[in-house]
Amino acid sequence: MAGEADGLFKRVLVPLLLPETCYDQLFVQWDLLHVPCLKTLLSKGLGLGIVAGSLLVKLPQIFKILGAKSAEGLSLQSVMLELVALTGTVVYSITNSFPFSSWGEALFLTLQTITICFLVMHYRGETVKGLAFLACYAMLLLALLSPLTPLAVVTLLQASNVPAVVVGKLLQAATNHHNGHTGQLSAITVFMLFGGSLARIFTSVQETGDPLMAGVFVVSSLCNGLIAAQVVLYWNAKPPHRQKKEQ
Repeated sequence: MAGEADGLFKRVLVPLLLPETCYDQLFVQWDLLHVPCLKTLLSKGLGLGIVAGSLLVKLPQIFKILGAKSAEGLSLQSVMLELVALTGTVVYSITNSFPFSSWGEALFLTLQTITICFLVMHYRGETVKGLAFLACYAMLLLALLSPLTPLAVVTLLQASNVPAVVVGKLLQAATNHHNGHTGQLSAITVFMLFGGSLARIFTSVQETGDPLMAGVFVVSSLCNGLIAAQVVLYWNAKPPHRQKKEQ
């Protein structure tokens, strides 16, 4: 029984969280202070945790749109800007054969973001335009993933993530500052994005060693941190119409 349990434990860890050499180092030789293997285990565990968490990040927004049968208040331009950044990460990671645990959340967030794009168009009465957008996006994605696309183009797309993230977050931060509150921003989502981008700096360095990939997450962490700080700063602030209603 002990042997079967050990075998099952090994099948769970190798190669999902650890290479076999690290499994032997940690759980056969019991060298539990082996730093390189511990860093690998931490990086893989964080990466898979972020990927799993990404499945839930935007579902509340999608369900809210479907429930209200309206996309009022959502900026299509802002959502598309985010889609560009996510697509760049997915294409760049696949092209460079990075481990799925180092970028997988971008794939799930891309699927959720493109769903939101379509729903915004659909509830604006532009369903045909939305379907055309989905078709064009699919063809563009296939073209970017094609071996015919030069690596320089893919790298440029990933590099464009930095201005896309900065512009999008600064626009949101300026809106928050102007209003004196964070409105309908979800604190849970904001802090999840901040924590995830911070963790991604470590996993990107550990699993890919790619400075561009890590740099994007450094910038993303700074921008998400700014929004998170505003959430804390304006924690008790309420929109003027709510204040009047309560008086």
